[in-house]
Amino acid sequence: MSLKLAMTLKFSPNEGGIGMDLVWEAEKLGFDAVWAGEAYGTDAVTPITWVLARTSRIKAGTGIMQMPARTPACAAMTALSLQALSGNRFLCGIGPSGPQVVEGWHGVPFGRPQARTREYVAIIRQILERKAPLEHHGEHYDIPYTGPGSTGLGKPLRSIGQGDPSLKIYTAPISPSGLRTAGEVADGALPYFMSPEKANVIVRPILEGRAKAGKPQNFFDFDLAPYVRIAVGDDVAACRDKLRPQLALYIGGMGARGRNFYNDLAKRLGYEAAASAIQEHFLAGRRNEAAAAVPDALIDEISLVGPPARIKDRLQVWQELAEDSWVGSLVLAGADAQAMRLVAEAVL
Repeated sequence: MSLKLAMTLKFSPNEGGIGMDLVWEAEKLGFDAVWAGEAYGTDAVTPITWVLARTSRIKAGTGIMQMPARTPACAAMTALSLQALSGNRFLCGIGPSGPQVVEGWHGVPFGRPQARTREYVAIIRQILERKAPLEHHGEHYDIPYTGPGSTGLGKPLRSIGQGDPSLKIYTAPISPSGLRTAGEVADGALPYFMSPEKANVIVRPILEGRAKAGKPQNFFDFDLAPYVRIAVGDDVAACRDKLRPQLALYIGGMGARGRNFYNDLAKRLGYEAAASAIQEHFLAGRRNEAAAAVPDALIDEISLVGPPARIKDRLQVWQELAEDSWVGSLVLAGADAQAMRLVAEAVL
């Protein structure tokens, strides 16, 4: 299986908006997709809509739509609309986000994220298939709603728009349970970081989920698309330093102590002591120290850093995983035009 390339969308509302020049360069180079995220600022759907309207071939996906921010029917309506408008170039990425954002920003209970994901995906698929009017009665969603405050007038409805049930649904799993759920119900996964040398940390739980769902123990119909940060330059140490602050933010600060999925992932990759130190520094407000505590070895494993020859050599490891059908896409994070051309030359 050949390795596909994707990129993260550069979107700075206060600095000129969306970097469409990079998107057009990616489309020209043969990149497969561009992904936009959301945290607690801009949403993912609006910039992706903008991209789809201004391109003709490249796919565009939400990486991810936060499930607690919108009902599954709303997500299905979004997918149906963007499929129709783009010639089926929309990729539907969904995820539970984390408790700090869900409860602190959206003001709703975090609940049980894997149960929510299974229900959410099932509802989207039911809406797009249109085999019957929508009915779902689960832990998180009760459709038609009959609970407290209901009028009793709700009835099962079938979408009046014709969607494409082949829509690709991705999740952004980090924990083993999330990875298992992705294998069970999704068409692809967007891990925040992954080490090709320790691929089983990501691959094994996905295969367990696929086994539970009775799916083949391979990824021929599943797109594992990890985010891979890239910094090109002659000075390897300087390139690593460009990536440290964001990794420190996620490993140290994206979640409470004892409830940080990124921190847990770093530990599962073998960096237990470093992950603990990064979190201690970050939560104490020592951000520079947190960044300095990110190990060179971790950066080298999960990223592409240094001169072009070094990056091309590193890409061979990812290509070997793709040839074995375990990785489908690399989502380049932070790539400029030079970096995209370098990777495209080596891979496409």
